[in-house]
Amino acid sequence: MAVYEYKGVSAEGKDLKGAIDAETIKAARAKLKRIGIFPTEIIEERHKRLGKEIDFFRLFERVRLQDIAILTRQVATLTNAGIPIVDALNAIAEQEEKVELKGIISGIREKVREGSSFAEALKGYPKHFSGLYVNMIMAGEASGALDAVLMRLADFLDNQIKMRNRIRAILAYPLLMTVVGIGVLSFIFIYVLPKVTRVFEDMRQTLPLLTRVLISLSNFMRGYWWLMILLIAGAVFYIRRRLRTPEGRMRFDGLIIRLPVFGKLFRMIAVSRFTRTLGTLLKNGVPAILSFDIVKNVVNNMVIAKAIEDARESIREGESIAEPLKRSGLFPSVVTHMIAVGEKSGELEEMLLKVSDAYDNEVETSIMRMTSLLEPAIIIVMGLIVAIIVIAILLPIMEMSTVIK
Repeated sequence: MAVYEYKGVSAEGKDLKGAIDAETIKAARAKLKRIGIFPTEIIEERHKRLGKEIDFFRLFERVRLQDIAILTRQVATLTNAGIPIVDALNAIAEQEEKVELKGIISGIREKVREGSSFAEALKGYPKHFSGLYVNMIMAGEASGALDAVLMRLADFLDNQIKMRNRIRAILAYPLLMTVVGIGVLSFIFIYVLPKVTRVFEDMRQTLPLLTRVLISLSNFMRGYWWLMILLIAGAVFYIRRRLRTPEGRMRFDGLIIRLPVFGKLFRMIAVSRFTRTLGTLLKNGVPAILSFDIVKNVVNNMVIAKAIEDARESIREGESIAEPLKRSGLFPSVVTHMIAVGEKSGELEEMLLKVSDAYDNEVETSIMRMTSLLEPAIIIVMGLIVAIIVIAILLPIMEMSTVIK
């Protein structure tokens, strides 16, 4: 569906301009007339851009979570000021520069203008608005507190973005060191070692075992680099295919949370997502059973999602929230205890958000601690490999000097 920018006149004679999505220009014109706008000019956004200087960066534009968070906060601010949702979306669409996001906003606005609720209009874009987002908007519309719910949603998305950016920033340096280290060692094995060891091979002297192993490894990497790439690509393809099956994903997720060091970290991240999302949903009036249906899809681990699904069935039968989570054995005792306290005190939502804040801080601290150990470990490993290479080169030189003496 294309996006068209239009200029037109309303039935009252007021000049209007904006954007609308439709299959063709004729459909766009008919759509505008149905809502009381008589167009004087309609230009497809793509054609408009072709007339301008090409911006290669825009060719790779996509709608990010950051864009959705900004959009949510803008809508919250405008609706809080008493502006109707249609006018708020129209104002945001006019100043939006990203073509894809502009089309999404325009599409939502047109569906609302045609009589759909805001939540129903959002359901047409599941790639950008999750079940969590839509259900919170639905609860906000039902309670008459849409602006407050939108502001909480914006805060929730901002917290997700900040946490994701912190983790990426912490992991960036170790990952860069690993990539550079692998590149340097590959260069040494493929280009440097063959030139150095060729001298030893021409002398037809029996070489030490370590030197022979190193020469064989270098020859293999030079002669069969294509086989190594094929093996790696095949392994990646097989793993990705297995992960698309429920059985393969269940096994992989079970293995992930059982890893000696990283398993605890992955579990903490999942628990943080669970508590924050559940707390946000319950705080905005979404029923507990529906909240559990949504939350199981955000933990990104099928084993924990299965435990949440089992807990939902127990809650439906009348149990408390804390008890089935405790029985699963996947949630730390401190979490289930705080949830139980929150249920008894009537402050479950606040307790869940406090647990999430605590676990977010613990995740960040754990990652920083691991990366502080990982950086010297990478340097030590690289140093050991380089030392082995140097020793393998020096050993035959030392043997030759001994023979000459």
